[in-house]
Amino acid sequence: MSNDFYIEDFLRQAVSVGASDAHICEGERPAIRVSGQIMRINLPPLTSEDIEFVIRTVAPQHLKDRITRFFDIDFSYEIPGCSRFRINMSRQLGKTAMVIRAIPYYIKTFEELYLPKTLEEFATFNNGLVLVTGPTGSGKSTTIASLIDHINATYSKHIVTIEDPVEFIFSNKKSIVSQRQLLIDTPSFPDGVKYALRQDPDVIFIGEIRDRETIESALKAAETGHLVVSTIHTNDSIQTVERIINLFEPGERPFIRTQIATLLRGTISQKLVPTIEGGSRMPAVEVLVVTPTVKDFIQKDELEQIYELVKKGSFNNMTTMNMSLFKLYDEGKVSKEIALAYSDNKQELEQMMRGIYHGTSAKNG
Repeated sequence: MSNDFYIEDFLRQAVSVGASDAHICEGERPAIRVSGQIMRINLPPLTSEDIEFVIRTVAPQHLKDRITRFFDIDFSYEIPGCSRFRINMSRQLGKTAMVIRAIPYYIKTFEELYLPKTLEEFATFNNGLVLVTGPTGSGKSTTIASLIDHINATYSKHIVTIEDPVEFIFSNKKSIVSQRQLLIDTPSFPDGVKYALRQDPDVIFIGEIRDRETIESALKAAETGHLVVSTIHTNDSIQTVERIINLFEPGERPFIRTQIATLLRGTISQKLVPTIEGGSRMPAVEVLVVTPTVKDFIQKDELEQIYELVKKGSFNNMTTMNMSLFKLYDEGKVSKEIALAYSDNKQELEQMMRGIYHGTSAKNG
């Protein structure tokens, strides 16, 4: 072995400096991401032997013999007493690469994550669908873990999670939490949901909605009196509704639109924004609560009206991404430049900063 690259030592080191992710690839020097920035580590480039040694160390038993035949694969790994990790292994130009995400043991509360109090309201729903959206690395898993653990600590329920792979580990508090991993405990998300319905659940968490079958099974579970929580890769509430509806054929869309209007309870869309102090990031969060009026707009396919409603919606603890960014700026947490850089409507945010919209700040405490 060329340079004795020990993955466990490397990951311990990464966790100790607060890295969210580590990147390793054959022929490259390892890198870590800290506070959103990628940093190369002063180690020699990794050889194919190094990577083989890493795979032998971290790959789960059920994949060991087949792992080199996969193109893309996700699994979890744990260094007891240090952290859990979610590993994505892929090939690029024929070489093996891994992106390793650190999953802390400790699940933070809404307050610790600086998430809006409205999320506590989402935890009170007994049925329907709650979707957490945002690009990769925007903190969706952390927000959902916080939501699930809040339910776990507050209510006596049975929570079933179906994940690929299992990320945060929950210990039973007032609730019972059953965690199932794709390909180990259940073959697919739709199958996982189908069997979960026979396991006396109150809350079902589906790791990700990727396809039509998964959304169909999620809607069915929500319809039969369960609270279903899931994630989807979209940037805001309107895109989320559109993405789901567009998974279906044009002829089926009116029916699905009605189902979504009836079953969707709310969406949380987030981005992680670098703070002024540096070294940390905070969530900017758009919250849509599905009120009778929102239901009506979804039903009539007048989705653009929803944004105007959310803008006025502080009465329902709704908040737009701009309102959230403005609040972070107003409280001195993020700089003006950063807030504007993360905004999808810079002109509106600039007007808010100049005080044209009086009374929009600090409403969604």
